[in-house]
Amino acid sequence: MQHAKLLLTKYFVPLFTVFILGLVVAWLAGSFDKKEAPGLREKSLAPLDLDRLFEVKTTTVEVLEPVPATIAAKQTALISARILARIEDIKVSAGEYVKKGQELVLMERADLQSRVSQAQAQISSIEARLKEAKQVLGRSQELNKRGLLALAPLEANQANYASLQAQMKSAQQNLVEAETALGYATVLAPFDGLIVDRLADPGSTAQPGLPLLSLYNPASVRVEANVREGRAIQLQLGQTLKMEIPSKGLSLTAVVEELVPAGNVASRTFLVKSQISDIDGLLPGLYARLLVPAGTAQQILVPKEFVAEVGQLDIVWVVNALPEGARIEKRFVKTGLGYQQGMVEIVSGLKGGETLLQKR
Repeated sequence: MQHAKLLLTKYFVPLFTVFILGLVVAWLAGSFDKKEAPGLREKSLAPLDLDRLFEVKTTTVEVLEPVPATIAAKQTALISARILARIEDIKVSAGEYVKKGQELVLMERADLQSRVSQAQAQISSIEARLKEAKQVLGRSQELNKRGLLALAPLEANQANYASLQAQMKSAQQNLVEAETALGYATVLAPFDGLIVDRLADPGSTAQPGLPLLSLYNPASVRVEANVREGRAIQLQLGQTLKMEIPSKGLSLTAVVEELVPAGNVASRTFLVKSQISDIDGLLPGLYARLLVPAGTAQQILVPKEFVAEVGQLDIVWVVNALPEGARIEKRFVKTGLGYQQGMVEIVSGLKGGETLLQKR
């Protein structure tokens, strides 16, 4: 009897303890729960659910190829001086709007004004001498007619008068040149526009051809894109294209106004310049996408509300009609581009003829 109790204590109690622990582990693991196939759930469709169904169909849509583009100004200029002179004042700053003919830069003008004064004084001197020479020539001609003056003095007076006339023309030309140079001391805006950058400061020396300011016309911005040759040769002047500006969330239209007739041999692209429909708030240098037609394709489009986003995954609920009833299947899909009227492209995961259920 004592031996039996020892055996019971030695073997049965540990085995019973292990058995109980195994049952607990199996229960925690859900071994006794009712199993259900992953992603499938039986559900009877109520009449109200019919309003939340969508039949998947294959649709023929226009394919648009996005091409990287840039907003650029059609009318732009680098303002530079036409004479060598010290800058006295720059009257504008970057971002300031200017009108055509407005003063932008003033340069030192004392020397130029002195040249104008000298040219004017020279003209005044020659005018006085020319007036006197004209009177002398008139008297000489009168005396010659009377036979009181030889021909040689008359010819000398005529030569002197002609010489003074030539000097007057030269002096007048010098005055025009001096006044023109004086006019160059004031740099004016060539057209209405916006100052992009100021490249010089008062006190520095302006040199001919050295940029002082950069200017562009905000009303002349357009979109420029390098389109691959297979698509570019199909475009025509006046053709309307769609475009996007991601940074501003804008979708606009553009009209092709210029097709550069020479391609880039390195990238095999052609430069396409298009006029934009709405230019408010657009600045040169903004990134844009030009959507170039690339034919048609068969695609599956579904309303966005039928697609749920879970993290980085897209999910739809497909209704499978079986003899025993309807069954809803959760399915992962891959989406593509978004379209108008709230439709989104399904790249993979669905096929035509299937039915979707909108989850609430």
